[in-house]
Amino acid sequence: MQKREQGKVGGAAGGAAPQPAKRGRPFGSGSSNAAAAAAAADSAAPSTLLGPSLQVHSSFADQNNKRIVLALQSGLKNELTWALNTLTLLSFKEKDDMRRDATPLAKIPGLLDALLQVIDDWRDIALPKELAKAPRFRLLGANSVVSGFGNEYEALCSNDGALNSGTGSSSSNTEVSNQKSMAKNGPLEWFDEDGLFNLDDEGRAEKQQCAVAASNIIRNFSFMPDNEVIMAQHRHCLETVFQCIEDHITEDEELVTNALETIVNLAPLLDLRIFSSSKPSYIKITEKSAVQAIMGMLGSSIKAWHCAAAELLGRLIINPDNEPFLLPFAPQIYKRLIDLVSLPAVDAQAAAVGALYNLSEVNMDCRLKLASERWAVDRLLKVIKTPHPVPEVCRKAAMILESLVSEPQNRAHLLAYENAFAEILFSDGRYSDTFARILYELTSRPNNKVAMARGAWGM
Repeated sequence: MQKREQGKVGGAAGGAAPQPAKRGRPFGSGSSNAAAAAAAADSAAPSTLLGPSLQVHSSFADQNNKRIVLALQSGLKNELTWALNTLTLLSFKEKDDMRRDATPLAKIPGLLDALLQVIDDWRDIALPKELAKAPRFRLLGANSVVSGFGNEYEALCSNDGALNSGTGSSSSNTEVSNQKSMAKNGPLEWFDEDGLFNLDDEGRAEKQQCAVAASNIIRNFSFMPDNEVIMAQHRHCLETVFQCIEDHITEDEELVTNALETIVNLAPLLDLRIFSSSKPSYIKITEKSAVQAIMGMLGSSIKAWHCAAAELLGRLIINPDNEPFLLPFAPQIYKRLIDLVSLPAVDAQAAAVGALYNLSEVNMDCRLKLASERWAVDRLLKVIKTPHPVPEVCRKAAMILESLVSEPQNRAHLLAYENAFAEILFSDGRYSDTFARILYELTSRPNNKVAMARGAWGM
């Protein structure tokens, strides 16, 4: 922890690094150059280009909070649609709309649980029948050939018919097939899952739209500072969003994106131990399965997903209580983050470098594993030399290299890059202090005489 705090202090000394804005928050909430430029561009644009705007009075939620919750709990299509549309407007914050007197929506009794129930209702019917049905072992009448329940007698008859087909006549097979066709058209069809009280395709699509709308509202909730603590300590909320990203292969993409961005916003306050706490659990999610779900998003080919997953890992590792659950996956995390650094997308590079910066400050083992990762040093140097359009990303990449060289076991490996370090030292004044310290660590330590000779004379 002392090492991590020293790293943060050193980062602050190298350049002021304000807390990054949350994902999706309007420009101006952070102080990066890109955000400032976009804000200036927007301020110069005519107001007519900003599009229509619908203003909702701040007291609307206070006067109708019970009605909104009851409409969500009713399950009626018209009431549910009205409540979701209303909450979408109330939870959306425009760029210049501070709404300081607005009621934190997550503090309305029962509202967050009612929204989660909308998502759970869709999750219950989201999977196809053949995937949702689990095999059950027969316990009653296990010693009998036929228990009398279900279609076991028909299956037995079909097996007997297949065994006796070589010696019997074709009329017996005809009778068995007739019995099967009569059974299929009999009263057993009333017990099929696609009966009177199940939704058709149109109804399922409407349920899915409601779940996506509810997830978007919960995502909007996570942007409001007054809601963060409540949502980060709400086990049902965390279990639902983690289950959505866990099933990202079969689930709706917009629903998965909303769930992932919700977790990213809550990550600074998130403690993975909540999944093993005494709080009531609605969905079986463990700390390991939660990290595995994040790893699945990190390995995704969709840019928005792997960028958000990298940013999420970087925020989760700041909490020391999350380290025992994240560090077992460190080799896979390093490999994937180094791959993201090599991508041409600048946002993927920024997310990966930010995560590596926090991971390198955890302990000595993390720095050793990161330095031994193939192409790690080369790609970090490439980010600085290119350079990345955001100077803060280049500064973090340089500080990662400084953290790596602080370990004596890494110096022999990093000495091969001495010329590259010296080139940046003399060519780029913004990071000259950092690379001067790196070269000092490599060549000027009292116990580094052999390494210094090897670097100077190529021994």
